Parts: sequence; C-alpha cells; structure tokens
Amino acid sequence: MKRRDFFPIAAGGLMLSACGPGQVQKFQTYNGPAVTRVIVEKSTRQMWLMHEKRVLRKYDMELGFAPAGHKQFEGDGKTPEGSYWIDRRNPNSAFYLSLGISYPNAQDIAYAKAQGQDPGGEIFIHGGPVLFGDRNKPDWTAGCIAVTNEEMAEIYAMVKNGTQIDILK
Repeated sequence: MKRRDFFPIAAGGLMLSACGPGQVQKFQTYNGPAVTRVIVEKSTRQMWLMHEKRVLRKYDMELGFAPAGHKQFEGDGKTPEGSYWIDRRNPNSAFYLSLGISYPNAQDIAYAKAQGQDPGGEIFIHGGPVLFGDRNKPDWTAGCIAVTNEEMAEIYAMVKNGTQIDILK
C-alpha cells in the first residue's frame, strides 16, 4: 500500500471506531421526572438524584483529597457540607462535564474571612480529567464530587440549575 493511500483509510477507520460501543454520548436528553434534590453522603461515597422522596438514580463518587469535615479554606482538599444549589454548567470542563455548586455561601465566606483566609470556591460535580479518562484514584479532587464520565453525562442531562444539593457528612 502506498503511503498516500494509507492516511485516508486510517482516518476513516478512526472515525468509525469512535462511533462504536463503549462511547458515551456527551450531551444526552432526559424526559423523566424532574430531579428536585441531589443528596451526597460523604461517609458512604454515595450520591442520589431525587424526585421528591423517590430515588431516581444512585452513584458511587469520589471526593476531595482530605474529605473529612466541612470545606473551610482554599486548598484544604475538603468537600463542603451543607445545603447549596446547582448554580452553573460547564459543557467544556477539563473534567468532561461539570455542574457548579454554590459554595461558598455567606456563612462560609464570613467564617473564612474571620480566620484571615480565603474560603475557596469552584466546587463542582464532574467527570474524570479529559487527559486521563475516568477516575484517577480514591478521593483525588481538590474538593469536588467526581463520578465517571458516563455517569456525568447522565447527571448533566437530569440535573438543572437551581436544584438543591445537600452534602452530608
């Protein structure tokens, strides 16, 4: 086979393989019951998407690299605890897709400021790093909640901005 013939054939093969099984559709649609609340239980590494009192989906998840306790300061590696809101979406996240959590709230800011610290921010539910695939290792984030990319595509479709998220110990 001549070199000039190889590249179009190889490119076609790569395009076809990208459509095969195992590929996750990044932007999905969801037509089921509305997710009215997200519950995260840090101690069990579980997250539930709820419609009123009914569990719609359950996920295993990873947390910040120092998960015990409530996030207080920038760089502490903790995942916040308390009631927040999903307040933004990032379809171009370095972590596949991501949903922003409204941390820090006024109480978080006041506490950090009283300690002469920055409360941090940029806390998300997200997938795995784009360059490294899904999960790296247990509790690897800087304070976020991480799931697989396949799970994140589903969560991104189901959870809307303004949804309450309760992060429990």
